[in-house]
Amino acid sequence: MGVGHFLATNPAAHLGYRALRVNGSVSPDFTWNDPSKTDLPQDLLAAEGVEFDPQGRAAQAQRIDAARFRQLLGLPALAQRAWLVRGSSVDGTNLVSTWLADGFCSLQAKHLGPVEAGIGRDALQAIVEDNYRAISYSARSDKVKEFHAFLSEMKTGDVAVTTAGGRVCIGTIIGEATYLDSPGGRSNLRRDVEWDDAAHRVDEAPAALSSKLSVQHDVVELTQQLAEIAKLRAHQPVDPEATLPDVTAELADALLVERAWLQECVELLRAKRQLIYYGPPGTGKTYIAQELAKSLVGRESTKLVQFHPAYSYEDFFEGYRPEGSADGQGMRFKLTAGPFRRLVETAREHPQQPHILIIDEINRANLAKVFGELYFLLEYRDEAIDLLYSSSDEQGFTLPKNVYIIGTMNTADRSIALVDSAMRRRFAFESLHPNDEPVKGLLARWLEREKLPDIAARRLAALNELIKDPDFKIGPSYLMSRSLHDDGPGMERVWRTSILPLLEEHHYGEGKDVSREYGLEAVDKLLDAQETSPASEE
Repeated sequence: MGVGHFLATNPAAHLGYRALRVNGSVSPDFTWNDPSKTDLPQDLLAAEGVEFDPQGRAAQAQRIDAARFRQLLGLPALAQRAWLVRGSSVDGTNLVSTWLADGFCSLQAKHLGPVEAGIGRDALQAIVEDNYRAISYSARSDKVKEFHAFLSEMKTGDVAVTTAGGRVCIGTIIGEATYLDSPGGRSNLRRDVEWDDAAHRVDEAPAALSSKLSVQHDVVELTQQLAEIAKLRAHQPVDPEATLPDVTAELADALLVERAWLQECVELLRAKRQLIYYGPPGTGKTYIAQELAKSLVGRESTKLVQFHPAYSYEDFFEGYRPEGSADGQGMRFKLTAGPFRRLVETAREHPQQPHILIIDEINRANLAKVFGELYFLLEYRDEAIDLLYSSSDEQGFTLPKNVYIIGTMNTADRSIALVDSAMRRRFAFESLHPNDEPVKGLLARWLEREKLPDIAARRLAALNELIKDPDFKIGPSYLMSRSLHDDGPGMERVWRTSILPLLEEHHYGEGKDVSREYGLEAVDKLLDAQETSPASEE
């Protein structure tokens, strides 16, 4: 149980406590309940003698963890805790088979020296600082945390978990920690474990547990996943993953596209979890994405963001943003979640409900900059990674499998290069082009449903015949407005103010008379020629 959560929910914690995050820093989300208080908590702690390093982390020896905190409050220790201990690659050696055969688990501690079980954190900190000088401060901090967990926090009766070769092995700790010399110093700290007879496949583990199994630390507390571990030990079936429903006939009729095509889009999302609609302007990319998402997961589980050249990781996922102080006299920077992080946290709280993020104009931003380390998670949903900024995900961040992404990409926008190969590998791509179905006959089908003459569809087809560059052909959405057809000059107005400006931008600097080549008069002239040609008479 985290200290912050404990303070917020336990009646015994009615006083104020100086709570730090796991890495020893003050939470950037800290605020005073009393608006008259403006002091920074780190300054107050420093005035009381707490030492902070240049990164704002309190000295290890001056911290206590949640277990010690419970002791100070006079509360009993947790009845049972669970721990992941890694042994599948210790200096390149897989120790797990030895663990299972001989009934123990271990930690590599070749430079630690003999220590006793139950050693205090302060004493352990001093030993690590002296014997592990060659490694960095953060690495020493990790060593202290892992050694202390193994030596003093683990208790007889706790659950031990390890992984190797795609298998999960579970057991019960039955002995106190001991120190002994071992070949190569690979297993100096040991605890006796009564391992279960049967191992389990990693893909059998519940999602809440499997994401933690990928965290790359030698010791990871899994107490919050005890219920999932119990299910795995009992061979209870895993709750089915959230999945997208099939497309309805009603949606296909409303969008005037074939149901089979929409269903193919859903199958691509199920397989890749990321899909991009790409094509020229006006082909309905954003509209189809929105209507499909709302049909599949509902409006409340759909979020839309629009990328642009200035869009960044901080805008998209999380970053520090200025915030005024309570008295309005000062300013601080607060770590603030962006739309994608907020959607992910909602999806994590509702694992059986799919959620969809729509990214409009996805190719207008610098994708490597916006996605950062999240690139990796788009392909490897079961893995945990460290985030760019410190956050509450001290043991790694994972991307839930019930999060899907639909992007739209305008191929006529050449101000930014098309997406790179890394992004192409992580997304499925579906073309929406005026020359191909379902876009090709969309305007004609809409006109027929609205009981309007087909002149607009024939004019659009003639215009696209005049446009040689396939990425600049015009989609039907510009002409799919009832008011346009009810208004006498409406067609001419849309042609002049919406369609011709796109073509003028395309031919900028070429000295081409766009109005004369692509105007309504030129289009109607082409239509007349087509209707009087021998082929049309036949």
